[in-house]
Order: sequence, then structure tokens, then C-alpha cells
Amino acid sequence: MTVLSKVRYLMYPLYEARLKRELRGKKRPKHIAVMADGNRRWAREAGFEDISHGHRVGGAKIGELVRWSAEMGIDVLTIYLLSTENLQRTTEEVEFLFDIISGVIEDLATEDYSCRVRLVGQLDLLPDAVAARMRQSAAATTEKPGLSVNIAVGYGGRQEIVDAVRSLIDDKAAAGVAAQDIADEVTVESIAAHLYTSGQPDPDLVIRTSGEQRLSGFLLWQAAYSEIWFTDTYWPAFRKIDFLRALRDYSQRSRRFGK
Repeated sequence: MTVLSKVRYLMYPLYEARLKRELRGKKRPKHIAVMADGNRRWAREAGFEDISHGHRVGGAKIGELVRWSAEMGIDVLTIYLLSTENLQRTTEEVEFLFDIISGVIEDLATEDYSCRVRLVGQLDLLPDAVAARMRQSAAATTEKPGLSVNIAVGYGGRQEIVDAVRSLIDDKAAAGVAAQDIADEVTVESIAAHLYTSGQPDPDLVIRTSGEQRLSGFLLWQAAYSEIWFTDTYWPAFRKIDFLRALRDYSQRSRRFGK
């Protein structure tokens, strides 16, 4: 370990404590959404020939994020782990991602975590065995206390809105609403009630790692008025102080919700 590394190692807990002091009494988000991006780039730049190592390290980071969120009193955490576009990658990489994400959910279902897991996305796009494994693990958390953790897998923001409208129309038709009257039942509130995240508050803060500055279809409806915080740090290298910095930045913003 170099002298500089030793200094950073010694200073880290002091800086973390300082950030926590700065957050005392400040407003905090109830719902944080995280785009955990940059696993492959982190692996390449770290010199690993096998980019799956980036996914492995990134998967292990999820548990840390859940603990940080619980410690800071966050109510809902949504983590974007697999988009519908990601399913177009090589079969080998996608199958590895399935295994990593399934393992993450199984880990969150253990007694080591106090959280309830909800799967958000099109699980029917996944192999039956993979979807069943994820659902089984998530179901084991339904009675657990603590924060709610949404795992976005097979997720696409546009498709979520389409699914919500279809579900709304199906419900109204089943209730006997005439076809010509269904259009009047389509409102902002009724669509929101049929989203994957129904019953939960919209995200107050969206965090995206890796330097990319776009939502890439993530929570398009729910994030309409979210504060967005970008960092150049790749997801596997994302630290608690980065998380606390995002909270500090959020506490300093004035939310006007378009007014």
C-alpha cells in the first residue's frame, strides 16, 4: 500500500462521519432509484480479461447499498439491474447475469437483511426456471420488516406504461365498463395505480453511476419530477461516501415539481 493509499484509508471514516453530520436534520429522499451501471467498463479498466468479474463485484455491491439505505432511513429502493435491451447481449453473458441477479435476490431473502423484495419488469421474458427462482426468493421476503427493495429485471420504461394501460383497460372491461366509456377512465391516477411500482411513492432521487447522463428508459413515468444525480464512478467502485454525497446534494436542492 502506497503512502497516498494509506492516507486515503485513514481519512475515509473521517470523511464519512463528516458527511453524516452534514445530513443531520436535513431532508432525505423516501424513495431512491439506482441505475447500477458500468460493471463491464470497470472490469476492463481494472485489467480483468473476464468482464464477468465486473458483474460479480457489482452484484455484491447491491447488499451494501441496501444496508446503507436502511441505515439512512430510506423507505423504498429501486435498483435497475437488467433492461430489456440487456437481454440482447451474448447468451453466455445473459445467463451469467441471470445467475448473479438470482443470487442477489436469494441473499436479500436471508436473515442478514431486513427488506421486502418486489420484482419489477417482464419476467416472462426470462427462462421459466430463472423467473421461478427469482419469484421464490422474493416471495420469502413478503413478511419481513424494513425497507422495500424493487429489483428491476427484464425492465423497460415504455413497456411498463404500455402494460399499465393494458391492465387498466382489462380491469375496467372486467368491471363491466362499456368500451366507449373506458377512455374516460384513463387518468394519471389510474395509470399510476397499474404500474409495476403501484402503491409506492415516486422516486425522489435517481442515482446513475458510470458517467452516463440519461435515464435510458428507467422509470419514465415515476421519475418525471425526480432529482437526478450522476457520478463518473462505475458501479463496482461505488462507495458509501458516494451514496452520502448524493444524499447531501439532494438535501441542498429545491424541489418545485414544475411549479
